[in-house]
Amino acid sequence: MHADIHLQLHALTAEELRYEAAAGPRPASRAPALPVLRALRARMGWRLVELGLRMATPANGPSPLAA
Repeated sequence: MHADIHLQLHALTAEELRYEAAAGPRPASRAPALPVLRALRARMGWRLVELGLRMATPANGPSPLAA
């Protein structure tokens, strides 16, 4: 990436952060997540862990997930 563009992106990001900080604090609590969404998030997280383990395991070695 060109140095001038990189510097401009950092300046824009800093400006956005300053704007958010000046806007005041965010509300401390959000609406609680639905149980269905929590379950889906957990299942998706475990699928990503499984995929990461498969990618990290050598192709010719034993699979750590094999029973």
